[in-house]
Amino acid sequence: MPRRSNVPLMEPPDGGWGWIIVINCFLVTVCTRAVSRCFSIFFVEFQNYFAQDYAMMAWIHSTVDCTTMVFAPIGSIISNRYSTRVSVILGGVLASAGLILSSFATCLEYLYLSLGVLTGCGCALAYSPAISTVGKYFCKRKALAYGLAMSGGGIGTFVLAPVVQLLIERYSWRGALLILGGLVANICVCGALLRPLNLIEELSSSAISNIASRKTSEEGSYKTQRDEPQLLSPSADSSFIEKESANKQPCSCCPSYKEYAFLLTPDFLVFAVSLLFLAYGSSTPFVHLVPYAVSTGVSQQQAAFLVSILGIVNIVGNITFGWLSDRRLLKKYRKYCYVLTVGLDGLCSLFIPILRSFPLLVPYAVLYGYFDGAYVALIPVVTSDIAGTAFLPSALGIVYFIHGIPYLIGPPIAGWLVDTTASYTAAFLVSGLSMIVSSMLVISANLIRKCRNSVDLQTAITETEPSTATFHTATLDLI
Repeated sequence: MPRRSNVPLMEPPDGGWGWIIVINCFLVTVCTRAVSRCFSIFFVEFQNYFAQDYAMMAWIHSTVDCTTMVFAPIGSIISNRYSTRVSVILGGVLASAGLILSSFATCLEYLYLSLGVLTGCGCALAYSPAISTVGKYFCKRKALAYGLAMSGGGIGTFVLAPVVQLLIERYSWRGALLILGGLVANICVCGALLRPLNLIEELSSSAISNIASRKTSEEGSYKTQRDEPQLLSPSADSSFIEKESANKQPCSCCPSYKEYAFLLTPDFLVFAVSLLFLAYGSSTPFVHLVPYAVSTGVSQQQAAFLVSILGIVNIVGNITFGWLSDRRLLKKYRKYCYVLTVGLDGLCSLFIPILRSFPLLVPYAVLYGYFDGAYVALIPVVTSDIAGTAFLPSALGIVYFIHGIPYLIGPPIAGWLVDTTASYTAAFLVSGLSMIVSSMLVISANLIRKCRNSVDLQTAITETEPSTATFHTATLDLI
């Protein structure tokens, strides 16, 4: 494997080893997001074995999702301080160990710790750093790269859902968890192939200016190549670059406040609040769709096939919206595409209580899976547009951290509504309304910002008009 270069790139390469990064991120997504989505298939077996109500079962899935999101900033810190490889490989070890230990569970509380906390922590250390690496390797085709990389969640769900069901039938739920533990261990291999990349924008401003002045004095100007990424001259002192890069992160154990400066921007604050509603709404369908389908008379195999449909259509949403968002006409409107897909996803969930047969649930799975794949692929892109590529690892850590609390309380609240009302109607209605509110928050913030900018511009013009009139009067007097 080629060694990491100390000479930073002026811009992402948009290809080359970046496609290997996309493939590895795809596999990491399969081993984290797809595997966790299939946990709901185990719930019927857990309920029969441990003799607990469904609300207690839902805590397993919510604990996994919550831990994955809450520990995401830890993954970003490890990635920033050491390397992405260290974080992803460590995450693979923890996630695999959690699944293997879960196969020996004798009580529900044991599963909360092994499957919920340990596996969730491993997914957190692997998922967020792997996703952020894709953003560093791509610029012009960033949305497409993210669409391909994150389609692993859909493809993995499509393939793993029936496979997990067959594994449970043949080897029981203990054997299925043991086999999944071996599968998830492949995250370590993916982490070893994530080569770090130095970008010039990640250096401090003083380092950039000093390096630029050295380059200017030696050659007079930078050489630009049409098809290759621009590099700083190899004659630049690499030790000086390393020193300046280290100055940006003075402490090896504590994050610098400069890495989280984006938190003070209004756009990111509104985006963060909207993510709270989005996380709550999106957590319910994947957890409760299979039990809801079974409660309407759908067989267990058909219910698992609904999850497969969600997964395969999720792939189409990932890739097509990623490709469309990179087009010149839509590139400026990525945020609006994100808002549209979130709102339509919530609208789909409002209609699920009236869908009480397998033929009616299939269109729901198709629509919900497509829009879910679309906005999931756009979350890193929108985060990069708001926070900037230099802050992307830290920003993604915060974005997934924000998902933590809603992912923790969402499925149990929905399970409590199911137990209280003896129906899934309230659970899915709250889920759909929550996602619609999330989309309205983002679009409202955009409208308010545009109105404020328009008022500020009008005020500036009004203030400059008297001075312009005075200037013209003085000029006429002189003539």
